[in-house]
Amino acid sequence: MSVVFASFSGGPEMYAPRVFFSMAFALLIFAVASFFLTHSLWTVLINTVIAAILLQVGYFGGVLYMVWKAQREKSASLTPNKSLSPKEKLRDTTAPEPKNF
Repeated sequence: MSVVFASFSGGPEMYAPRVFFSMAFALLIFAVASFFLTHSLWTVLINTVIAAILLQVGYFGGVLYMVWKAQREKSASLTPNKSLSPKEKLRDTTAPEPKNF
């Protein structure tokens, strides 16, 4: 069973285990590289915390963008097509057919 973080309008899905594993792996690689560059555990800790915060901000921004995009697509599909001429609007097939009594 997978936990899906975000899936809007058939777009990309972000599964929780994959997101957590990827983020932890990226932070581990960052911490190792930072340690080899600075040789200071204190600097590595501070830099890795800052990197983790930036990753979370980026993830949050990505989710907000996907929600905004899905909402825009949904509202565009609900509004009538304004590019139709008046004659074409009369022939619009989305309107129900009148019933003869």
